Amino acid sequence: MTQRQLKLGLVTTGVGGPGQTNRWLDPEIPVDASVNIDWYIDIVRQAEAAKFDLVFIVDSQFITADSPPHYLNRLEPLTLLSALAVATSHIGLVGTLTTSYNDPFNLARRLASLDLISKGRAGWNVVTSGDAGTAGNYGREEHYDYATRYSRAFEYLDVVRGLWRSYEDDALVRDRATGVFLDKTKLHALNHKGEHFSVVGPLNIQRSPQGEPVIFQAGDSEQGRDLGATVADAIFTHARTIEQGQAFYADIKRRGATLGRNPDEILILPGFSITVGDTDDDARRIEREHRRLDQSFDQALAEFGRAFGWHDFRQYDLDAPFPAAALEHAKSSFFTQAKHITDLAVERGWSLRQTIDHQRDQFTSPFVGSAETVADEIQRWFEGRAFDGINVHAGHPSQFRRFTEEVVPLLQARGLFRTDYDQSTLRGHLGLPIPDNRRVESRDPIPIVARRSAVG
Repeated sequence: MTQRQLKLGLVTTGVGGPGQTNRWLDPEIPVDASVNIDWYIDIVRQAEAAKFDLVFIVDSQFITADSPPHYLNRLEPLTLLSALAVATSHIGLVGTLTTSYNDPFNLARRLASLDLISKGRAGWNVVTSGDAGTAGNYGREEHYDYATRYSRAFEYLDVVRGLWRSYEDDALVRDRATGVFLDKTKLHALNHKGEHFSVVGPLNIQRSPQGEPVIFQAGDSEQGRDLGATVADAIFTHARTIEQGQAFYADIKRRGATLGRNPDEILILPGFSITVGDTDDDARRIEREHRRLDQSFDQALAEFGRAFGWHDFRQYDLDAPFPAAALEHAKSSFFTQAKHITDLAVERGWSLRQTIDHQRDQFTSPFVGSAETVADEIQRWFEGRAFDGINVHAGHPSQFRRFTEEVVPLLQARGLFRTDYDQSTLRGHLGLPIPDNRRVESRDPIPIVARRSAVG
């Protein structure tokens, strides 16, 4: 068996994502970074030079004036990743696209196009959209409820993967001597009719060198964990402590094994900010300084309502008990996150001010210290099965450079991370098999409902 290898991803949020309202004031960041293709190319090439597995583009399609700066003005993921595909040669290209507000055929075609343009480096982060306001941008009166969102997502994945397998691998003969372009017996319509979608197919694009895009998933609810364990190749998550990471890791691997999947083929890749200093004390000073400058309390209060369907918490007395009734506004939004916040505030008797302060602390990281300390902690989490790798938030440019120039070489010297690429596709980097494309017409797929109940 080959030695288990750490995976590294880059998460770019340009002028500042959640909790980083003022990050754009850093003079090293162009004020238009989130729509500046030259800035993206530069930072992704830095990651590729450090032999990162992938770049991860987050996305949503609803904003308010209180949204973080990066959310207010950013490039659409697949357009951006297609540009990055021709500016890079090895790094994987993962984009966030929602199953709630895209048609399966169109999304399957766009992702397959990116996969061919990049020669097999595409990945899809599957989300169901937590921002309830997105509904109004797509002609709907209300956002889909939780159950419907995840029911659609399960069926959606079946449709998209079925479309990606429209052509058998040797279907396109392209033989000039015989004049045969296509072996028509190896092109297959989908003819899907389900609860949410009716899609005839076939898809008008072949598979890539990695077969089809890698499936990523982000969601911590029971439905989200079920979806990830059922369909995901890799899962984007968050953890504040090694114990939380180990619990999530074990749970997802167990769910996958229950479904007959190889747990080693479901990678857990949480996102973290990393702060590197000359010493541990210096790193903690840098982290405190960045937290102080990147977002004020008033800005945090304005942004706090996102998980609650952008409910405005500025209307409440900051020093009164946390307004638990506000959870009602989260029913079609990020309900799992909002309920966790509410339950914790009620259990501990916090005021709204104390709850906001606690949430601001969520942006502290377990990976703060000298390069040696950060490498030690990453190794401890990795070997302790708290994750299979890290999606590193780029944050302030100076900090990302310190990670790639000081921490990554230590991880390489310890044999935890590659010193060079030995594969050309994203599946190859991640150690994932190419999905089987053989068609067995007599074998029906496992019904979606049965797959879900098998997990629970």
